[in-house]
Amino acid sequence: MQSVYHLNANELDDRFLESLRVLFGDRKIEIVVSSVDETEYLLNHPANREHLLRAMKNAEEGKNLITVNLEDLQLVE
Repeated sequence: MQSVYHLNANELDDRFLESLRVLFGDRKIEIVVSSVDETEYLLNHPANREHLLRAMKNAEEGKNLITVNLEDLQLVE
């Protein structure tokens, strides 16, 4: 049996460990941890890949850019 979890490191808590215990019981398990390149992950999906590549091309060519006045933004606490 194999399960893949995608989460941020700060989400590792007792509930996560308990879910592993429930799922795998007393079976021997192997835990492998690696950081995720989110861009690579998104490029694996054809629709996301097309959108990201188009957005990158637009940025390089200076097309379809949105200008934001930082003074107009409000700080959210």
